[in-house]
This record gives sequence, structure tokens and C-alpha cells, in this order.
Amino acid sequence: MEQTLLAFVDDLYEDLELWYPKLRLEESGFGMRLTGPEIKTYTGKHGYPATSDLRIAQADSRDYVGLLIPGGFMPDKLRRIEKILELTREFMDQRKLVAFICHGGWIPISARVLKGRRATGSLGIKDDLENAGAVWVDEPVVVDDNLVSSRTPRDLPAFAKAMVDYLTDDDARPTGPRVR
Repeated sequence: MEQTLLAFVDDLYEDLELWYPKLRLEESGFGMRLTGPEIKTYTGKHGYPATSDLRIAQADSRDYVGLLIPGGFMPDKLRRIEKILELTREFMDQRKLVAFICHGGWIPISARVLKGRRATGSLGIKDDLENAGAVWVDEPVVVDDNLVSSRTPRDLPAFAKAMVDYLTDDDARPTGPRVR
């Protein structure tokens, strides 16, 4: 398996929450594929372009070591696509990295994979996380098994470091299926 992560993208993604981790992971030797509803260039909240090279419908979780879910307004739109929810559940069930930041938590919420998990996110989705069964923690980054979550762009250094640490430290990665 190639050491590549999958990242969701659509219009109005939070620019820094995609690009900072993407570049940090690439600096650490990992690849990143962007997947959106179509193969096209999407525009972030602050105008930065991101071109998907894979349609969501064609994505297969078995081809990747992890999933990045940036925030912005994008997650609220993408969580209505069943294939997005299926992919998120598959990454969780395979105990691969699932990393979300800010409003990116809306996708795991809708995928119903957060019950009993420690997580953080934007204060704006704290109630949503708790209503989904997560234990909300007000920290820059929260690591719970294969789930890495962060609050806002100001926490990006800690978020990206936790992702790299998880992917490069064999002792940090869980093995075997997670029992829910």
C-alpha cells in the first residue's frame, strides 16, 4: 500500500485546514489525494484553489493510510453524500487515521462513528459532537485511538504534528478491529 492519505474537498473548504496538513504530511514523505464530487478545481473560503484528482464515487478506503477532513462550510454539504459517510466509517472500522479539524467533525458525526470517543472541534459544533456521543475536550488536539481532532486553524501545528506522529510511530497505531 502506498503511503497516501485521502482528503475531502469541495467549495468553501477552510483553506488552511487543507493546505497546512497536506504540506506537512508531504514534507514527511506521505502523499495526498484530494477527492470531491467531481474532478475539478474547488475554491476555498478564502479563495485558494484545490483540484481534486479523484471523484468521491471512485474512492476506496483500502487504498489509503488515512483520511483528512478539513473544515469550513464544505463538511455540511459533503455529509449529505452517502459515499462520504461510508468512506468515513470504513476508515474508522479499518482503524486507519481519521483526522478532522474545526467543522470537519460534522462528517464523522453524520457517519455515526463518534459515540464514546474523545474529540474536539470548533466551539460551534461542540453540542453536535456531544449529541453524537463524543466526549468533547477543549484542547488544541485530541488523539483517541485512530481519531485525531483539532479545534481551529490556530491549532494546526499541533494537529499536523499529531497526524505525522500517528502515521510514523508504529507504537501509536492500533491493531485489529475496533469494537463499537
